[in-house]
Amino acid sequence: MKTNVGIADRVFRIVLGVALIAFALTSGSAYAWLGWIGVVPIVTAAIGWCPAYAMFGLRTCPMRRA
Repeated sequence: MKTNVGIADRVFRIVLGVALIAFALTSGSAYAWLGWIGVVPIVTAAIGWCPAYAMFGLRTCPMRRA
């Protein structure tokens, strides 16, 4: 798996994931369980690879020169 998630994208994913999990933990809403979807952006940021990006041929990280 080649890295396809750049630094700025990783930071955004971590912030989004933490916000979603915080919603799940603090919300009294019936939809609080949806906040646990925040685990997905955190994992993709941690490993640096996004399957959706790979499927559509997207990259947000700079290309390495040989």
